[in-house]
Amino acid sequence: MRSITKLICGGLLATAVSSALAADGQAIYQKGGSNPGAIACITCHGPEGMGMDAGGFPHISGYPAEYLNKQIHDFRSGTRQNPIMLPIANGLTDEEALAVSQYIASMKSPKTPEVTRAKKPEGEGETLALRGDWTRNIPECVVCHGPGGVGVGTSFPPLAGQHPSYLKNQLHAWKNGTRKNDHADLMGHIARALTESEIDAIAQYFSGLGK
Repeated sequence: MRSITKLICGGLLATAVSSALAADGQAIYQKGGSNPGAIACITCHGPEGMGMDAGGFPHISGYPAEYLNKQIHDFRSGTRQNPIMLPIANGLTDEEALAVSQYIASMKSPKTPEVTRAKKPEGEGETLALRGDWTRNIPECVVCHGPGGVGVGTSFPPLAGQHPSYLKNQLHAWKNGTRKNDHADLMGHIARALTESEIDAIAQYFSGLGK
């Protein structure tokens, strides 16, 4: 019985992998998915995946595929809310979502400087990024997002070099509850504790690391 179960599970896994491979991630990124609602990612995120600050569209090239795929599913479920991404996420099949996530992850991303907590912070944004404010139970950003906000694993995305408008929009989304796809409301707690000037300072700090 165990052998049969292993064969079945192995067959299902092979089918999922082959389905993902059958979907062309590059074509989806550049031309859109099979459903007309899933418009091409290049429309908002640009040919190199660098996004557009003026429109609030984030830089996504080089982000972990697992993280990107999860965000697509979170837009579907409503734990992330965005009127542009909702129809796209709903229009993509699971195989297309995985394939385009893998393609975006393979795209080159600019190198950013590594800034450790050993650096003496200057200014409000860098102080919160490197030291936090434990009098208000606000941990330093780099404790989760890594030195200089380069990103850690598949759960904590890069912050360095991200557009300031996007960073500010996401902190506001965590703060007002329109984004709630983190573990144990960690980001919600942090965002609600930040003032508007602190949100702006953090966004400007991490954005500047990619310049």
